[in-house]
Amino acid sequence: EDVLVRYLEYRGLRVERAIPLTDIEDKTIREAIKKNRSLEDLTGGIEKIFIREAKSLNIRLPERPQRTSQCIPTAVKLIERLIRTGHAYRHESDVFFDPLSFDGFGKLYRLDMKKWPKKRIRYRRDTYHGNRWNLGDFILWHGSREGDIKHWDTPIGRGRPSWNIQDPSVIIRHLGPQVDINCGGIDNIYRHHDYNIAIMESYTGKEYARCYLHGAHLLVDGKTMSKSRGNILYPEDIYASGCAALDLRFFLIRTHYRKKLNFTRDHFKNTCDEIRSFRELAGMLTRRVPGKKGKDPGVAKILRGLPREFESAMDDDLRVGDAFEAVRRQLLALAGLRERISSDDSVRLRLILESIDSVLGVIHT
Repeated sequence: EDVLVRYLEYRGLRVERAIPLTDIEDKTIREAIKKNRSLEDLTGGIEKIFIREAKSLNIRLPERPQRTSQCIPTAVKLIERLIRTGHAYRHESDVFFDPLSFDGFGKLYRLDMKKWPKKRIRYRRDTYHGNRWNLGDFILWHGSREGDIKHWDTPIGRGRPSWNIQDPSVIIRHLGPQVDINCGGIDNIYRHHDYNIAIMESYTGKEYARCYLHGAHLLVDGKTMSKSRGNILYPEDIYASGCAALDLRFFLIRTHYRKKLNFTRDHFKNTCDEIRSFRELAGMLTRRVPGKKGKDPGVAKILRGLPREFESAMDDDLRVGDAFEAVRRQLLALAGLRERISSDDSVRLRLILESIDSVLGVIHT
């Protein structure tokens, strides 16, 4: 997402962005109870780690984090209208969304609605393990129950918003009824983003998003990361081995976002060596040679084509790896003409690379 935002801005567009920080949902509540900590303390600590690690990876975040617990009035307003329009209904103290009330439910995933059960089934939890579809009504509001450690008194009763309503409430509050691009992990293809579409479009009567980008998962030695396997990697673990943060960033963005990325020590080392070698090459070519003037046609042609090569690959679904290779090829071609590179050429190349690095964020350390 960071590369996407940077590239849109590189192309001259103004980007408004929201990143919902989920700080109230089933798993978080269970963790807070287990550790005997308040939700605010637990989620606040996680938020600080997230911001610190994003900063270390040169990831730009919105000026203010969008905590979902700060959007309760918006969530309640959404639910009230969905109830009035027949898309949602109360069951005991909870509120559920009826997918059959929304024409086109499951359209992002291309869900086969012919398999929908005739008997009404309700799914009460915020999340369910695995890539599976819950063929039934999904929860919007958890009515307060004995032992709850967090709830709000609202016009729809005492309780808390479900995870399913939280992204729409953040989006409505911070961005409005429609967005151009909706991003997320590939697992959001199952349930979550189609839930968001159903909620948003039932509420507004308008198309919610024009484009969806889903990133594939990071594997470690060919396996998904999990606590049970003991193979979860954190940035600080990698930094402790002597890795620079921007080398890790390059490793993470080089593979196309829709392709799984497999972390192995050898793969990571080779990628780090690759970007370090690139930086040395760029540094050598942008080093000004005092008094060297003139304009060589071959050098000028490469400099003119360099941004176009980069943009051609990036315009093709953000192919960062291909864009990087295109830039490196041009630099290697320039290295072959090094004796013909003037002082002005070096300055121009440096400006071009700075512009490209405003997207990649890995060249200048």
